[in-house]
Amino acid sequence: MIQWQKSSFSSGSDGASCVELALSSGELLLRESDDPARILPVSRESLAALLQGIRAART
Repeated sequence: MIQWQKSSFSSGSDGASCVELALSSGELLLRESDDPARILPVSRESLAALLQGIRAART
């Protein structure tokens, strides 16, 4: 069974609509909590690039 994790920022009114992360068989997986059937496998490098892009866009 895959253990999905939500960000600690995903509480309150946005808690039902957030990105979740899991590790399964050495592979990172992403999904949106409002569409849990759609799972995106990602590498550590691509996840890091995504997070850097999000941070850069917020500043």
